Amino acid sequence: MADLTRDPRLTPARPDLAAKHLEGKVEALRFVTGEEFEVFDGVAPVRRDPFGGAMLDTQALKGERVTIYERSAEGWDWGQLHSDGYVGWLPDLALYPPGPPATHKVTALRSFAFPGPSIKLPPVDTLPLGARLAVARLDGGFAITHDGQYVPAQHVSAIDAFESDFVAVAERFLGTPYLWGGKSSLGIDCSGLVQVALNACGLACPRDSDMQQAQLGRALSVAEMQSPQRGDLMFWKGHVAIVRDADSIVHANAHAMATAIEGIGAAIARIAAAGSDLAAIRRLDSLHSPASDHGAAPATAAR
Repeated sequence: MADLTRDPRLTPARPDLAAKHLEGKVEALRFVTGEEFEVFDGVAPVRRDPFGGAMLDTQALKGERVTIYERSAEGWDWGQLHSDGYVGWLPDLALYPPGPPATHKVTALRSFAFPGPSIKLPPVDTLPLGARLAVARLDGGFAITHDGQYVPAQHVSAIDAFESDFVAVAERFLGTPYLWGGKSSLGIDCSGLVQVALNACGLACPRDSDMQQAQLGRALSVAEMQSPQRGDLMFWKGHVAIVRDADSIVHANAHAMATAIEGIGAAIARIAAAGSDLAAIRRLDSLHSPASDHGAAPATAAR
């Protein structure tokens, strides 16, 4: 009997196909072990269905690993990201066999990868904050990757170097266009902003706002909610914002169609007028390393 409590966003199982490790736990016509790949493109879409016009559920950044369970003839691969467990369809051309382990990551809001040691050359890719790179050597102001790309050395740091203030990281995205499922400075959504900012500080974070509300930090009491602090997360149904100070939040939102700063009182009133009351405020004083169990509550429309 299938386990109906498993979140389909985080469970690599369909009626016709499922991951081998789920055999006996879910119903499927066949079970496969899967094969590990690495995201080669700067940003790769993770779509709900295997075609370019399908809903963008999230994005995978360069260097992320993914276990692929099906490779379709149409050029789309179905699998699960290792970083946050999200399941979906990725373009086959964005995936390569795994290379050497990442040694560095992009710390600039965005950078470029060049085919040679000159910034006058046409870039071969745009790299987002958080992209992971296997750097072979540093030379002439460039970090030269094992696959021969030249990235400005000023834009990368060691893989184990972390930011100290995730709110400040989020604020760097001010003006970034709102994009459902986005995770880069070319387009980002509310929970993507939280995830990218926390990951930059070395902190684990699930992908969607309902997951974040269920798993991050602790819920504030009604009394504590009257005095939010920098770094608190404010949740509405399907939305999350980051508290900057006692009076303002930063959030990627469809009202501004951008990442923007908004007064807390104004945001609460505006969103309430649209039919959604503030659901919770959570304080991130109990974050921990990523969990290996991808099971969660049933999926809901939340971002």
